[in-house]
Amino acid sequence: MSTTLTREVWKTWFAWVTAGEFLGFLAPALTGALTSSAPVLVLAGTAEGAILGAAQCLVLRRTFPSLSAPHWIGVTALAAGFAWAVALLAVDHSQFLGNLPLPALLALVSIAGIGVLLSLGTGQWLVLRHHVARAHLWVGANAVAWAAGLVVFAAFTTPLWQPGQPAVLIALIGALGGLVMAATMAAITGSALTRLLNRS
Repeated sequence: MSTTLTREVWKTWFAWVTAGEFLGFLAPALTGALTSSAPVLVLAGTAEGAILGAAQCLVLRRTFPSLSAPHWIGVTALAAGFAWAVALLAVDHSQFLGNLPLPALLALVSIAGIGVLLSLGTGQWLVLRHHVARAHLWVGANAVAWAAGLVVFAAFTTPLWQPGQPAVLIALIGALGGLVMAATMAAITGSALTRLLNRS
């Protein structure tokens, strides 16, 4: 793949995936500002994954016309729902977790964190492996991208969120944090995608 084409793929991926994840993240961000119901938030997180997967498909189908959009969107939605479910379980059982011995707590956090970070890339790998060589690299790239995105999100929102804020302000801060997170994740996964295409 030429340098010009590689740059175009990255730009297109970055634009669509940033927009897709940002719009998708609005679902749990707005839902979380209105309710603390775990099932509702998991459904909103699943919707986030579906919107992200659809945005990614718009780019991937240009390179892999036979890629199944329903499969890609489906695994992305399921992985996002799983990640939200794990996070909400941790929040709901924070008191229990806080009473665990430190080694047990660290082990649980590590297992859950690794599972969350690998879930989306693993699900998408099941589809991508039929279209590109060394698709297993996509799993690690997604883990790095989402870890970086979550760190950026926390760094942006934590100083701004304060107790007693109105729901509109909470949602706005969350949405802006989601935009920064989306851009970070899209930039890293876009670079990973172009490397995979070049190696193929």
